[in-house]
Amino acid sequence: MDRRWLAFIVLCLGDLMIVLDSTVVNVALPSIRDALGFSEASLAWVVNAYLLTFGGFLLLGGRLADLYGQRRLFLIGLCVFTAASLACGLANSAVMLVAARAVQGLGGAVVSAVALSLITNLFPEQDVRVRAMGYFGFVMAAGGSVGVLLGGLLTDAFDWHWIFLINLPVGAAVFVAAARLLPVDVVTAAGAKLDVGGAITITTALLLAIYAIVGGNAAGWTSIPTLSMLGASAALFAAFLAIEAKATAPLMPLRLFRFRNVSVSNIIGVLWAAGMFAWFFLSALYMQSVLGYSPMQVGLAFLPANIIMGAFSYKLSAIVVNRFGIRRPLAVGLIIAAAGLMLFAMAPAEGTFVMHVLPGMALLGIGAGVAFNPILLAAMNDVKPEESGLASGVVNTSFMMGGALGLAVLASLAAARAVALIGEGATAAVALHGGYQVAFALGAALALMGGLLAFTLHDSKPAEIKGY
Repeated sequence: MDRRWLAFIVLCLGDLMIVLDSTVVNVALPSIRDALGFSEASLAWVVNAYLLTFGGFLLLGGRLADLYGQRRLFLIGLCVFTAASLACGLANSAVMLVAARAVQGLGGAVVSAVALSLITNLFPEQDVRVRAMGYFGFVMAAGGSVGVLLGGLLTDAFDWHWIFLINLPVGAAVFVAAARLLPVDVVTAAGAKLDVGGAITITTALLLAIYAIVGGNAAGWTSIPTLSMLGASAALFAAFLAIEAKATAPLMPLRLFRFRNVSVSNIIGVLWAAGMFAWFFLSALYMQSVLGYSPMQVGLAFLPANIIMGAFSYKLSAIVVNRFGIRRPLAVGLIIAAAGLMLFAMAPAEGTFVMHVLPGMALLGIGAGVAFNPILLAAMNDVKPEESGLASGVVNTSFMMGGALGLAVLASLAAARAVALIGEGATAAVALHGGYQVAFALGAALALMGGLLAFTLHDSKPAEIKGY
C-alpha cells in the first residue's frame, strides 16, 4: 500500500478517538448528571467545555504544527488528550470533570487540526483528496456508531468513568503507530508568529457568552451579571476581529471571507452545528429521561443515523457531488436534516422507537451524510490550493463554535420551558419533554436556514472522483 495511505489510516485513527469520546459522553450524560450533581442546564458544560477549547484552538493547533512540525504536534496532542481522559475518568466532582474536558478539547484540537492539514498535504490532487475526505467522513461516522454502543455498554456494565478510561489504551496504540508511520516533519512556516491573542480573545468571548446563556435562567436574562458577561463577550469578540485584521499571521484570516463560498459555508456551519449538536445532546436525554431507555438502548437507537451517515459519507456523497455539484446536495442534505429534527420535535412523551425515534434518526443520518463533504468542499472551492487546508480549518472552527453556542442556547431554552411547565403542574417527564420539543423545533429552523443559504453558493463540480 502507498505509504501516504498508511499515514492516512493513522490520522483517521487519531481523529476516531476524538469522535469516540464525544459520542460516548452523550450517552452517559444522565449518569454523569446524577453522579456529580449537575443541573439540567449546567450539564451542557460537560460538552461545552470541550467544544470551547476545541474550537478556540483548532486553528492555533494548525499554526503550531506549521512552526514546530506536524508529526510532533500530532503526538503531543495525543498525549494531552489521553492524559486529560485519565483525569476525566478519575473525576469526583463537577468542577474537576469540566476542567479535564476543557484540556481534552485542547488536545483534540491539535490532533484534529494536524490530521486535516496532513490529509490536505498528503493528497494535493482534488479527485484523490475528495475520495480521502469521503473515507475520512465514513470513519468519523463509524466512530459515532462505535461510540454510542461503547458508551451504553460501558455505562451499563461498569459506570460512566470507564467511557473516559477506555481512551488510554486507544491513545497509546495510536501514539505508537503514528510515531512509526507518519512522515518526518518538514517545517514550512519557520519564523511564523503565533496568534495567541486571537485564540485567547475568541475563546474567552465564547466562554463568557455561553456562561451567561447557561446561567441566564437562574440569574435572570436582564440581570447585571448576565448583561455584563454578554457585554464583555461582545467587546472581546470585537477585539478578536481587530487582532485578526492587524496580525501578520492571523488565526482566522479575514481576507478569506471576501470569497462568497467561504463566508456562506461558515455561516451554514454555525447554523447546522447549532441544531445538530443540540439534537445529539438533548435526544440522548429525551430517550433516557422521558422514554426510559437504558444507556445501552440509547446507544442502539443512535445506530441508524450513524450507519446511514457513514454510508453516504463513504461513497454516495461523493457520487452525488460529482453529478450535481456542491450547492444542491448541501441544500437538500440540510433540509432533510431539518425534517428529521422536526420529527423529533413532534414526538410524544410516550413515543415508541419505530414510530417516533427511528424516522427522525434516519432523516438526520441521510441529511448529515449528504451534506458533510459538500460543506468542506464549498469552504475550499474559491481559495487557492495552498490555502485549502486553512479554509477547511476555518469552517471546522465555525462548526465547533456554532455547536457550543447553539447547545448552550437551546439547552437553556429547553430547561426554561421545563421549569415553566412544572410550575403549571406538569410531571417531571412531561416538563422535560416539552422543553426538548422547543429545542428540537428551533434546531430544525436553524438547519432549514442553513439549507436555504446553501442555494446562494457559487457552484462547481470537482474533478471526477476516481474509483467511484
